[in-house]
Amino acid sequence: MKRRFRFLTLYAAFFLIFLYAPTVLLPLFSFNDNTFAVFPLKGFTLRHYGAMAGNIAMIDALANSLIVGTITSLLATAISIPLAIALTRRLLPVSGLVLFTVTLPLVVPSIVFAVAFLILLVRILQIELSLLTITLAHIFLCLPFSVMVMMSRLDGLDRSLEEASRDLGETALGTFRRITLPLISPAVISSLLMCFITSFDEFVLAFFLSGTRPTLPVFLFGQLRFPNKLPSVLALGSLILIASTILVIVSELIRRREGAASKSEALELPIQANAT
Repeated sequence: MKRRFRFLTLYAAFFLIFLYAPTVLLPLFSFNDNTFAVFPLKGFTLRHYGAMAGNIAMIDALANSLIVGTITSLLATAISIPLAIALTRRLLPVSGLVLFTVTLPLVVPSIVFAVAFLILLVRILQIELSLLTITLAHIFLCLPFSVMVMMSRLDGLDRSLEEASRDLGETALGTFRRITLPLISPAVISSLLMCFITSFDEFVLAFFLSGTRPTLPVFLFGQLRFPNKLPSVLALGSLILIASTILVIVSELIRRREGAASKSEALELPIQANAT
């Protein structure tokens, strides 16, 4: 038993090192006083961060990714909530077909959808390539992730709370606002975070549909051809890594707090509705 425990511990340690060692090296090389990311380190410097702040094109690409990611996460989550409710409650006559269609981006390569969107938006609809075309494609890409998160939460939802609310005279919209939405708020937060990260990190669709305003992954791909641009890329990557870590920690704390609070609140709502 002890040998097995030691083996699993070593395996977990090596797995974590293999998984996160490149991520740890990213901020390390961003402070290295050298153009190339090689050992040994020449010295400590902050000039790469200054060069990053002065790179207007990189900042614009970062802003484009933030705009697209924010809009994508909001719209994809807003669309997935009623869709997940309809699929979970079997309100659609062809629920299986709808679910299969929604989950297609999970099994079909992105390059196929990239070419399809390019033909549809540019050739047929005559829409110029811009952040709008990227956002439309990213919503399509993020929708299955959001729907799956919502459905998993709704499957475990105690429907007796909704039924009690309706029995006490509350409307369907009021029941959703006062009962369902508070209970699925952890899933909503997870969906927003997952969709934002997926959109922010996506390359293939953005590469085909970006036009003259590239997102950050597309811009960084073009910058990697120039060795002198690499240090500023590492500096930006380090800041994104720190911001992402903080965002995940904060969202997890909010999710746990709201998850515990929403359960107790939902239990009190039917009583309050009956009293009023």
